[in-house]
Amino acid sequence: MSYSFEYIDIILLAMIAGFIFLRLRGILGKRSGFEGKPSLQMNEVLKTINKNKSKKKNETFDEIAQKEFLKGAKIAYETVITDFSDNDNKITNSRPLLNNDIYNQFNKALKERNSRGHFAEITFIGVNSAIIKEHKKIDKMLNVTVDFIAEVITCIRDKDKKIVSGDPEKIKKIYDTWVFSRDTTSANPNWQLVNILT
Repeated sequence: MSYSFEYIDIILLAMIAGFIFLRLRGILGKRSGFEGKPSLQMNEVLKTINKNKSKKKNETFDEIAQKEFLKGAKIAYETVITDFSDNDNKITNSRPLLNNDIYNQFNKALKERNSRGHFAEITFIGVNSAIIKEHKKIDKMLNVTVDFIAEVITCIRDKDKKIVSGDPEKIKKIYDTWVFSRDTTSANPNWQLVNILT
């Protein structure tokens, strides 16, 4: 008789465990939150949020943004200097880095040099320093003025390859102040050279 009570206890405990398991499954197994495809309104809200985030990111010019900018500015500086001073007398690699006014000024100078039968030789040694002199936002445009100090070996030769100016053996230090600009509302992250102060 005591054996039958043990079986009843086991059966009763198994039923209680089964009941608890089913209750937990019912509660934990239920999904909560959004399921399915987002509505058109939800898509528009998400797009607006992402645009606002990217605008805020583009509008801030904090210390991290300044460091990133200077890395790019050094590369742009070297690209523009070597493109202007190479022997083909054409702006090719640096065209996207220049606004129309600067491009036209460079192009005019290169045409004059070409008409005299001169060409340049350059070896770019490196940028010694690039320091942000100032940055200011005017409407949606962010302008950054940078002082560069760099070293190059450069000379101008005539069509007979005689040296007109410069020295192909001497390292020359150059000092430039350039102004870069970009539209903070644009998705395009690229900067353009808009002015050369020295």
